[in-house]
Amino acid sequence: MSFDKVLKAAEGKSHVFMGEYHNNAISHWLQIEMMTALYEIYKKNLIMGAEMFEADNQYILDEYLKGQISAKNYQSEMRLWPNYNTDYKPLIEFAKEKELKFIATNIPRRYANMVYKKGMNSLKGLSELAKSFIVPLNQFEFDSTVNCYKEIYNMQHGGEGMAIAQAIKDATMAYFILKNSNPSSVFLHFQGAYHSDNYEGIVYYLKKQVQADKILTVSTVTQENINELLNDNKGLADFIICVKDNVTSTH
Repeated sequence: MSFDKVLKAAEGKSHVFMGEYHNNAISHWLQIEMMTALYEIYKKNLIMGAEMFEADNQYILDEYLKGQISAKNYQSEMRLWPNYNTDYKPLIEFAKEKELKFIATNIPRRYANMVYKKGMNSLKGLSELAKSFIVPLNQFEFDSTVNCYKEIYNMQHGGEGMAIAQAIKDATMAYFILKNSNPSSVFLHFQGAYHSDNYEGIVYYLKKQVQADKILTVSTVTQENINELLNDNKGLADFIICVKDNVTSTH
């Protein structure tokens, strides 16, 4: 279907999730297309955020977006992903140019690792400052029946710790998305497709406070034959980017 049809479906939505394969150039190109198109409609009411940036780095990101610090200092202090320059820098530079808010939504990875290795109780001993970068612990609930967490639990190297760590990432991202949304905003979020596929992950937590019909999801899949979607890939999202499996990876 045409990109215009996807954009039309985004009308009236308050939250749009672009689920990517982290190394897929087509995902990243369409993220730029969606960002640019939504900006033309919503201007300063467009807010963006991403899994790839951790909440404790928000002040560094804000300083860069406001032109207060150099690109060199920003890049050296932000714990950026290895594919930042090719895949996420264009999003940040667009936000900087247009003076848009860009939210670092993810839990700091050291705290997710604590949950994985030591369980949720390990977070209770953190300082109040540290806890401010995580979904409030009294608001976090882990539902082991949610399919994406069940799958992680049953993985060979998964288990309960990994499943709960994944859930607290999702819950934290949902928390910061909601915290930075307002009645007139459209929040465009970028994350690995697994964090929003089947309307689970981040979307599962977001739907506790946002009506499902206000949320639009996009996923990415790769197939040898892109003329017809495989059964396993059907229903993952409202729209699915189907990419030839031999497309060059970005990293």
